[in-house]
Parts: sequence; structure tokens; C-alpha cells
Amino acid sequence: MNTLNPQMSLLTVDVLVIGSGTGMAAALAAHEQGLSVLVVEKTDLVGGSTARSGGAFWIPGNPVLTRAGANLTRAQTETYLESVVGDSAPRDRYLSFLDHGPAAVAMLERTTALQFFWNKGYADYFSDLPGGSDEGSTCEAKPFNIKRLGSDQARFRRADIEAPLPMPVTSLDYKWMNLMMKTPFKSWPIILKRLLQGIGGLLLGKRYVAGGQAITAGMFDGLIRAGVPVWTNSEVIELCATGERVTSAVVQQLDQQIKVTARCGIILAAGGFDHNMPMRAEYQSPSLVEDLSLGSAGNVGDGLKLGQSMGADLRCMHEAWWFPAVRPIQGYPPILLAERFLPGSLIVNQHGQRFVNEALSYMAFGQTVLRLEREGKAVGQMWLVFDQEYRNSYLLAGSIFPRQPIPQQWYDAGIAVKAESPEQLAKAAGLSPAVFMEQLERYNSIGRTGIDTEFKRGGNANDRYYGDPTVKPNPNLRPLSGTLYAIQLVLSDLGTCGGLAADEKARVLRNDGTPVPGLYAIGNNAGNAFGQAYPGAGGTIGQGITFGYIAVQEIIAESADLEEGV
Repeated sequence: MNTLNPQMSLLTVDVLVIGSGTGMAAALAAHEQGLSVLVVEKTDLVGGSTARSGGAFWIPGNPVLTRAGANLTRAQTETYLESVVGDSAPRDRYLSFLDHGPAAVAMLERTTALQFFWNKGYADYFSDLPGGSDEGSTCEAKPFNIKRLGSDQARFRRADIEAPLPMPVTSLDYKWMNLMMKTPFKSWPIILKRLLQGIGGLLLGKRYVAGGQAITAGMFDGLIRAGVPVWTNSEVIELCATGERVTSAVVQQLDQQIKVTARCGIILAAGGFDHNMPMRAEYQSPSLVEDLSLGSAGNVGDGLKLGQSMGADLRCMHEAWWFPAVRPIQGYPPILLAERFLPGSLIVNQHGQRFVNEALSYMAFGQTVLRLEREGKAVGQMWLVFDQEYRNSYLLAGSIFPRQPIPQQWYDAGIAVKAESPEQLAKAAGLSPAVFMEQLERYNSIGRTGIDTEFKRGGNANDRYYGDPTVKPNPNLRPLSGTLYAIQLVLSDLGTCGGLAADEKARVLRNDGTPVPGLYAIGNNAGNAFGQAYPGAGGTIGQGITFGYIAVQEIIAESADLEEGV
């Protein structure tokens, strides 16, 4: 249906970016090349799912890694992606990611005040496969002063959960903060450093943030200082074409409609279909009936539908960046970052049996749950079981400190149980006492040897990254004893990663494989460049940043061809 009307306002730019997560990287790249850019965001806040994330990016060979002395070769990372991705995504697409990733990071360093560091030792998620690295290629932003946003702080998407004290915590900090009771000489200097930075910053009129907050605030700050407009409360309701080429979009901004003509191209960066439960049931699993996604609330598949209206094909719609989390009482599920890796714990299904290597990468964990469902071995209710020593030693759900009681409302809601014996715990959680007691006895035997003969927990560097180095011989395993706890888990996700079919140049593709002229897709708006895989921490942000940069390079090349009449 044509929504145009005679009273519609008109605007012309070179590039229109739809979405304000990693889409901001594309906007920065376009502005650096001298193009006029507009970013439109449907919700009232800038940052998308990226602002809600850990903020890391996995981009092998980038200048941050080079300066830090990483010695991974291009051949090694190519071999790794061949091993991990296989034929689940086009090879030329992930090779393009490797080709352009370093330049994309260099662009961010030039166009923003962001500074990055290598999280050395955050292993590739499949580091034991050919080409995999135990040191990894994950990088993060250093803490960023969000006060640089000025009055635009009010338009920035903040994290739902923040530290009780003013301290910016990177994922590397979290790894050691989580071990504050076990490695005090390593952990407490880091905690004190971040406390001093946070409190000292406030005294100096600064407010430091880390993780996804840092990288998105840094990109937003870069756009503000470059004079690039970022509209909020601005939903694209229609794409328009001249002939075969997509040339404009109709934007609904509160009660006003604006037709934005994009002379050079439109980049879709509007996220996935995280909160569209009918689509999730159709494409992923009929069991996905609860909205448990951690993705931005605005991600309901709008960008996919816009692309499809122009004839776009879809790719990888069955996948998401799956992430196990605590069953929520209300709101977003509390995430589990290191909890699954730590010794003195195991995860069991509705019967009381282990079914997985608890320390799998979060996407692989979710894929295992859904695979078992397809095989008729539904996991059902999941429980993380741990003992008193575990509770005394580690953080829980990111905000419950060691020795701090589990919230009473968790017990009241039935998502946490506590008992003095395995049989009592099983009964309280609705598990088969016989099955659970036999499982716990078998697991404790494994814990004593340190060798997981069933699921190989602790068998690679990724497993060990969030483990407890004070526990020998396996930092991920030890027997449970004494008072036992269980908390109920759900299969959440960081967003869907199926979307519009896109090629190695980020061009949106039709069903016949030909590009839709003038239309590009990046981030979770496009099908995962790694197919069914998640190669390393930050793979989602990494490809969003990189393909935003790639899209701009292709826009420039196509514009030159159009001017020459090619």
C-alpha cells in the first residue's frame, strides 16, 4: 500500500541507515567518506541490542590485536572459519569479513574517541578445531565517559542492570571479579581500580561505562560530534523503488510522515525478530512461546519485512544467539555468564539428568537444547545445581555476591530451591529423586578425577576461560557436597541471527541470488555471516561493524559506476 500523501515532508541524503546499534558504525564510515547520512531509530533510545550486550567484538587481524602482539595469521583464521562454519554460510561472505574487518576497526579508531584492548586469553569458542586460538581475537572498548553525550544521554539506551557502585566493568574485569573470593590478590586490585575510576570520574564530572554501553556510547558520541543526525521515535514504514532500485523510505516520526530519499543507498541495521513470537515459533521452534529474548524491545522483524517487500530472500532463520539465563520473575531474564563454567555445579534436565557440556559456548548450548527437542528428547525444565561452597565463592546472575542470600522472591516464585540432601532437592525441584541421586553420584565421581568422560567439560581453552584456576586438575569440575541449591533456567538469547540474504558486499539478495539495487543489510538484520556458528566472543558485533563498513565501500563504488553510466 502506498502511504505517500501530499503533505509529507521531504528530505534527501546520500545514505540512510535504519537502526542505531552497529548501524552507527556504518554511519560513521559513510560520513568519513564525505557522504551525507541520516540514522533513524524506531524506539525512543539509541543503541539497540548492542547497548545491552557485553560489547566485545571478534574481528581477527584488526590493528588492536596487531599492536598488542597477537600472532594469528590470516591463513589460520581462514582455516578456523572453514572448520567452524563449514557449508552453513557462503565462503565468500566470511572471507569478505576477514578481508575488511581490520579496516573497519581502524575506521572506528579514527572517527570516535573509543580506545580498545585485546582480551587476550578469551579463547575462540571452538579453539580445539583447526585454526582455533587459545588466545582468541576478542577485543573490547576501554571504559568510556558517557558524559561526552551531553544532553543526548537522555536518548541513550542504558543497561537494565548496573553495578551497585559506580564502577565500569569490562568482561575481562568480570572474569576476575567473579573469583574475588578465590583469587583475592588478582581480583581485588582490579575491583579497586574500577571503583577508583568510577568514583574519581564522578568527582571530575565524568561517568564511565563499559561493555556494550561503552562501544555504543562511543559511536553515538562520534556521530554527534560529526554532526550526523540520529532520529529517535522514527519508524520506517515503507521502502520505495524507482524501477528496480530502492531509492527512498517513508519514515513515521510521531504524528509526521517524512519521505527520505537516499541518493546512494539504504542500509538496514534494524535488528532481528527477537520479540516476534509467531515468527519465532514458525522459523525456530513451536516450543518458543515465551518472550525471553534479551534483545532490544524494538526488534520485532520490521527490517526483515521491509527487505522482503523489495523481493529479498531470507537466510538462517532457524538460529539465534542462544543464551541460557535464569527464569525471570518479571522483565528480562537474569543472564548467566560465568556460572555454567564454574566447578561445584552441573545442569540437569526435567528428569534430573545431565544432557550437555555446561561450559559450551552459549549459542552451542542453545542449539543442543533444540536439537534434543527435535530428536524427541526434550530437555524441558532446566536446573543449575550447585553447593554451598559454590555459593560462598562466586557471583550469581551477575548481581548476587558470594555469600549473599539468594533473593527470597526466587524461592517464593519456585525458581530457586534449597535442601540439605540430594533427595530433598530433587523433590523440591520436581525431579526424579532416584535419577538425580544417581546422576549426582556419577557427576561427583567425574569431579574427583577431573575428567568428564561424558561431555568433556573443561576439555578446551574456551571451557577453562571462566573456570576457577584454583581448582585442580580441572578448573571446571569438582564434586558437590553439603547444602545444595538449584535455580531454574530458560533458553534466552541475545537476539536472532537469521535475516535477509546478503552477499559479501552486504547487498540484499533476491530469491534468485541477484542483488536488490540500493539496499544493504548488516548485523542481525542480515543472515549470520557465520551460518550456524558463533566463532568467538563478539562475533555478532564484529560482523555488524565490519559489514557496515563493507556496505559503505560498495555504496561508494556503485555511486561511481552510476555517475560514469556503467
